Amino acid sequence: MSRLKSYNVNIAGKRTSIRLETYMWESLKDIAEREKSTIHEICTLVYKNSDKKTGFTSSLRVFILLYFKAASTEKGHSKAGHGSITKMIGRAHSNAQKKNPIGYDDFTQ
Repeated sequence: MSRLKSYNVNIAGKRTSIRLETYMWESLKDIAEREKSTIHEICTLVYKNSDKKTGFTSSLRVFILLYFKAASTEKGHSKAGHGSITKMIGRAHSNAQKKNPIGYDDFTQ
């Protein structure tokens, strides 16, 4: 299971602590690398464009989800073995033995 981890980030020049799941931090790092930016810049972008009625970490999670949703393609889905509940069940069973129950690693390789 993914555990929550806290890290300090600078948002618009102000230091703050954010608590996210390990997979969310890894995804945020991947986004920053792909966009040739820093986690701080991504967090500032999300903060400045988020609805202030919504919690910042929720906005950040939605941003991460939407980023990868926009980047997904049919070729990527095929490579990841998507398109069949049978394949998903097989991945889940296999990854549970590797202590990666949701099969996240299958989607990132």
